[in-house]
Amino acid sequence: MKWIRRVVWAVLLLVVVALGAGVFYATRALPQTEGRVQVRGLREGVTIERDAHGIPTIRAGNLHDLMWGLGFAHAQDRLWQIETHQRIGAGRLAEAFGEAAVKTDQFLRALAVRETARRQWESVQGDARLALQAYADGINTYVRDHMQARPPEFLILGLQPTTWEPADSLAWAIMMAWDLGGNWNAELLRMRLALRLPVERINEVMPPYPGTQPLPTADYARLFRELKVDPNLGQQAELAAPESGVDGVGSNNWVLAGTRTSTGAPLLGNDPHLKLSAPALWYFARLEAPGLRVAGATMPGLPMVVLGQNEHIAWGFTNTGPDVQDLYLEEIHPEDPSRYRTPEGWRPFETREEIIKVKGSGDVRMTVRSTRHGPVISDAPDVADGLTGAARRPRYALAMRWTALDVPNTTVEAGLALNRARSVDEFLRASALHVAPMQNMAVADRAGRIAMVAAGRVPLRGPQHDLKGLVPALGWEARYDWTGYLDPGLTPREVDPARGWIATANQRIHGPDYPHFITSEWALPYRQQRIEEWLEARPRHDMDSLARLHADVTSLAARKMLSHVRKARSDHPLAAAALAQLEAFDGRMEADRAAPLILWSWTRHLQALLFADELGDKLWGSLNRNFYDAMEQVLQRQDAWWCDDKRTTPIESCQQMVDQALTLALDELQQLQGPDPGAWRWGQAHQARSEHRPFSKVPALARFFELRTPVGGDTYTVNAARVNLAADAVTGERYLNEHGPSLRALYDLGDPAQSRVMHSTGQSGLPFSRWYRSFVGPWAEVAYVPLWASQAKEVLSLEPR
Repeated sequence: MKWIRRVVWAVLLLVVVALGAGVFYATRALPQTEGRVQVRGLREGVTIERDAHGIPTIRAGNLHDLMWGLGFAHAQDRLWQIETHQRIGAGRLAEAFGEAAVKTDQFLRALAVRETARRQWESVQGDARLALQAYADGINTYVRDHMQARPPEFLILGLQPTTWEPADSLAWAIMMAWDLGGNWNAELLRMRLALRLPVERINEVMPPYPGTQPLPTADYARLFRELKVDPNLGQQAELAAPESGVDGVGSNNWVLAGTRTSTGAPLLGNDPHLKLSAPALWYFARLEAPGLRVAGATMPGLPMVVLGQNEHIAWGFTNTGPDVQDLYLEEIHPEDPSRYRTPEGWRPFETREEIIKVKGSGDVRMTVRSTRHGPVISDAPDVADGLTGAARRPRYALAMRWTALDVPNTTVEAGLALNRARSVDEFLRASALHVAPMQNMAVADRAGRIAMVAAGRVPLRGPQHDLKGLVPALGWEARYDWTGYLDPGLTPREVDPARGWIATANQRIHGPDYPHFITSEWALPYRQQRIEEWLEARPRHDMDSLARLHADVTSLAARKMLSHVRKARSDHPLAAAALAQLEAFDGRMEADRAAPLILWSWTRHLQALLFADELGDKLWGSLNRNFYDAMEQVLQRQDAWWCDDKRTTPIESCQQMVDQALTLALDELQQLQGPDPGAWRWGQAHQARSEHRPFSKVPALARFFELRTPVGGDTYTVNAARVNLAADAVTGERYLNEHGPSLRALYDLGDPAQSRVMHSTGQSGLPFSRWYRSFVGPWAEVAYVPLWASQAKEVLSLEPR
């Protein structure tokens, strides 16, 4: 028996050693947050004072040292996030993740994000250039001289941190514009639909904004068929591209004048809805230097407060969703594929060679091409097999024109100017420098003024552009070229309205008499309508009232659908119990209720029954899009053409589809959550998942890095929690919430000590830090932490060496 005891003691010793090694590693990987440290690169010195939530106050004697300190703090707490931001912008994911990331790299190289950022950097001058360079130096100094142990992602993947360059910040700004722009996806979808449906039907499945008519266009369905466009054109590139323009995602902001608040001073609220990630996209910080005192949400990779408050103003953004991306069909010379057709004749493609290094495999070489309109995106990801991915001699390529790829691009200059603005008027002037992504910027100042401006570069299309930016245009016809840009002073705006408040929620932000074209694809107005109801429900609001608005999970969209689902009939044994759950349902999408889950499952199945046969199973199966507005209108019209399943002989009615969708939903939910509809819970299926890149895709690691919490709400509630109808590629789950309020903020202009904020995870990107998941619970409960009032718990003094 002695040998058994020896084995046990040996195992215990190994466990103790392993635990000790883990503790030792974790201690070294956590950044130093107290004491005095001599560093290279500072001019005078920086202090970084972290409060109990890990939020730093960074103080410096000049702008250079301040931005250097922000870069240093970002590297301390979010180094792996910075690394992924850089690799995405540069198209260098395959170096870290292997062959699975090659196609995405190919797309990003074809889009020329990093190459464009390099050229944009060459044109940056003044304080913006100083800030970008100092910020990069702060990151690199931490990595080079003060990082004692790499974060766990680097160790697991066998990577060393990459040197950050100023152009990487500009590349990340482009990628944020990509995330918030989805015109190109909609154009490709309409083109594919045009090969199956007439334009009138396309306008029904992708309807215009409520209360408006479809834009008058040429018959593009006939056009694409005559051109013999390959239905697969751009499909592989679309599959490889980073996610962008996700349907149903948006943001809210509102600003109230003192006449509508209990304090007599303006109040401003904001909650941008973005991809939930671990760590969160945002990092709170307070920045103080002579002439600048600003606090709010920074973004690792950028040297500024993106959303926040200074001593004079507060501001918040929502996405305008403008049509700033146009695709062009470029006709390739039938005998010389190095040339494409232009209004002046055939012209050679501009080309450059790219080498993608692949972890565990050989290099991948590709030729990147561009035209007079911009990068050829259909070259990615499978150049060797032709631009369409199928034909060896493709007839067309797809090029993209996009404002974010313009050189120069003064978006960083705009951000720094907003940080320094001292009044609403100064803010409006500074916003004219903003290029992309176009944002509805709400602002208030301590003098009591409020305003909103839609800031960003808007392309102009000539009167002969009969495709209106809805589908890929013909690259060889000059009438489809942009003719310039809208004067920044003519974008939609509102200043000090008599009603005493302004709100935006990605709805149409101008009236029918506005003379300029921004977009035809505004978000559905349900969130905006609910915000307006709330603001008009009482004469004056306080911070608590606006916090309750942030938490509101009443879905006006759900209320509209209830009359239809309550009429559903099914012989399913659970039908009566499920319909009973809907009887008293009032549209409040609470996590502990069954009704929201029943409604959304029914919605998903009904959309498939209505549209999959006309779109085709292949196209339908590839879409992660909610056709909620189209479904609403089909049911309202009782449109027999859409309700009939073209794949079957009988002609189905809309009521039959409503009934069948209920049966399918009950089958799904019974399997998902058991045989008792009363025990079903929305929050059990509808969990907010903050995805970790890349370890959410590795089940054994996901439990340590990914963050989850049950939530209520849906795609159309003010407390937005987008419902993902597509099955997750790894887990197979549906109804997850992966896009939502990435940040919530309430700003008090009369008493900034009352301003409060929250984001979705925690300040640290290190999973063993106490600040990695410290915000998850408060975020789900719609709680906040103070923006300004804080007591320093840990003080780090950085002194020039």
